[in-house]
Amino acid sequence: MNATMEGQRPAADGVGAGEAGTLLNLPDSVEILGCRVHRVDMDTTLAAILDFVRSGQGHIIVTADSYAITIAQEDEEFRRIINEADLVTPDSTGVLLGSRFAGDALPCRVTGCDIAQRMCQMAAREGFTVYLLGAKPGVAQQAAQNLQQCYQGLRIAGCRDGYFADDESEAVAAEIKASGANALLVGLGIPRQEKWIKSHLAETGVQVAMGVGGSFDVISGNIKRAPECMQKHGLEWAYRFAKDPRKIYKLAVLPKFLLAVIWDRLFGRRSRNR
Repeated sequence: MNATMEGQRPAADGVGAGEAGTLLNLPDSVEILGCRVHRVDMDTTLAAILDFVRSGQGHIIVTADSYAITIAQEDEEFRRIINEADLVTPDSTGVLLGSRFAGDALPCRVTGCDIAQRMCQMAAREGFTVYLLGAKPGVAQQAAQNLQQCYQGLRIAGCRDGYFADDESEAVAAEIKASGANALLVGLGIPRQEKWIKSHLAETGVQVAMGVGGSFDVISGNIKRAPECMQKHGLEWAYRFAKDPRKIYKLAVLPKFLLAVIWDRLFGRRSRNR
């Protein structure tokens, strides 16, 4: 890693003259089953990330799919993390459908895997560094190599797998801080990754942190992503299921999620307004 980046914040090196604390005014948000999701596209998301990095302060991004929002119905801590996050993006076709059923349609999907790759492309251009945390041993390292091959000039501050005990978390956060990373991608699975970020953001010293689920497996080449035509038509879930039928539990969440959204629109809001 370039020694000039260690311990420095991006306003001092390579990212531009963004004023600390002056953040992008994000679009409004939609409420789906008590969870806030911002009305953003990829360009708006990337602009917000760059603004976060330039600010010198820590920020959390949550990529919310129907599985995450369903979990949040039973997990109050996780729901609070979603609603307190600095940016929440619609990560699945299910969430887009849910927003339509809720009567307030979101414009498009903005997935964690896509954000991670576009963020790294931007990091190479703007001069900030990225740390990869999560997945099985060796996967994050391979993902880092592939990202650096794709985006010339990208500086990876460090990598570490996700196989660590809870009592090692402080040491892991200290390693990230020592690396001088500006952005942190965490692939520990929902909701562990979001809870870890919320608990240890300040200790890591990064300006932006985001959970990315199994994205390192995709970026490393261990798992093939659905063809682009299937992604555009909202059929990525079908491809994932065909490749790994064991993940039917995630697919089974979708009808439950959509029924809950419809019920909430018909009866939930009415009861809340009494």
